[in-house]
Amino acid sequence: MSLQIYNTLKRQKEPFVPATPGYVGIYVCGPTVYSDPHLGHARGPIVYDVLRRWLRHQGYKVRFVSNITDVGHLTDDADEGEDKIQRRAKLERLEPMEVAEKYMWSYFDEMQALNVLRPDITPRAAGHIPEQIELTEALLKRGHAYVAGGSVYFRVKSWPAFGKLSNRDIEEQEAGARVEVREEKEDPRDFALWKRAEPEHIMRWNSPWGEGFPGWHIECSAMSLKYLGDGFDIHAGGVDLQFPHHEAEIAQAEAAGHAFARYWMHHYHVLLNGQKMAKSTGNLITLAELRARYEPMYIRFYLLNSHYRSVLDFTDEGLEAAKNGYLRLLNAYREVRRLLPRAPAGRHAGLDRAIENLRKDFANALNDDLNTAQAIAAFFNFVTELNKALSERPGRESLQAAEQVFAELGEGVLGLFPARVLENQLGGALLDGLVNLLLDIREEARRNRNFALSDRIRERLTELGVVVEDTREGPKWKVGT
Repeated sequence: MSLQIYNTLKRQKEPFVPATPGYVGIYVCGPTVYSDPHLGHARGPIVYDVLRRWLRHQGYKVRFVSNITDVGHLTDDADEGEDKIQRRAKLERLEPMEVAEKYMWSYFDEMQALNVLRPDITPRAAGHIPEQIELTEALLKRGHAYVAGGSVYFRVKSWPAFGKLSNRDIEEQEAGARVEVREEKEDPRDFALWKRAEPEHIMRWNSPWGEGFPGWHIECSAMSLKYLGDGFDIHAGGVDLQFPHHEAEIAQAEAAGHAFARYWMHHYHVLLNGQKMAKSTGNLITLAELRARYEPMYIRFYLLNSHYRSVLDFTDEGLEAAKNGYLRLLNAYREVRRLLPRAPAGRHAGLDRAIENLRKDFANALNDDLNTAQAIAAFFNFVTELNKALSERPGRESLQAAEQVFAELGEGVLGLFPARVLENQLGGALLDGLVNLLLDIREEARRNRNFALSDRIRERLTELGVVVEDTREGPKWKVGT
């Protein structure tokens, strides 16, 4: 089965066919960098990281673009309120760009800890003012925008297709239903392409319409077209961005004469206490807080263990269960690596068959609208068969194939086993040697009936997260909870 993507624009799964054979262009709406990232900010980057990795695994050349919003995102969706960066700058008594730098790097640090690959291009809104002005001028020339009081607004009535992504009829949208409407607008549904800067507004640039700053929506249209070109393949982001942000992006681009994104993907919220995690409400748990308690790969595993189009309600119990599940996979990987150097030549039919089934089931899962939960389930099925095979001491060639599938699919696609984890938790040569030395001392103590020392060694290893299992073949160890 080829890759099927649920295309929000068509409201159905569709076979993915890139515009240019062998090449895929992806644009993902990135963060507004005015505070530390929380768990909800991690779901999208991790999901689309797997999408990128899977496409590359299938042989595509991928250009992955994800922006940084460092100007123009106001405190509501109706072109009112303060710029979020500027408001934070006042609170922290910093320059706005200091705020943007501080929290941009905080975001990147958290993504790196979660093993999210850096975008190929990370454009910043403040660095693309000329492109946003150029797109606004094109809309003015075509009659889809107008100047009012030093600001420029998109004329929604001029574009009947507005609402096609969110399936909203613009004639049925109630004017000013949510917020008080600016009197200078022709229509309450119109949105800002360029905003006049009030005297107290710090972030401002020169434009044909006077000093001001771009509207929030215009940045993504301008930057995605600049780096991916007309009719690029995939645009992705949170479901909360579907309206008005993504709807506005489409209208701006197409009304200016550009073909825009062909596939739209939207991930759903992470909830806390039954409510969406959000900076504005304070209902959140930061990634830094979670990392103080958990290995970041437990968090990544937790987020991938549900489908991206399902709502995920965060609980400590759920994360603990994810930790235990992750360690089961990790310890199976460690056992393969432990046995491999001393394995005799040969193959094991059962293990080879399990690897073949894993590859098939894994591919079917990810090709079915990136079903990472089913891909992980395929890994658990594989580990069950792997453990049976390991008790029969399989040959080197089969063990090498098992190690390869962990590296290729577990890390290369799902991103679950970075080098840091392989060294720190799976155990490099030094850790393997030290633990095995302790186990040899423990075995000698048991033979000498020094059970106090034997038990103490086992207890201390348990405290360090190393679980010792006594088997007929001798003691084995694994990373525990």
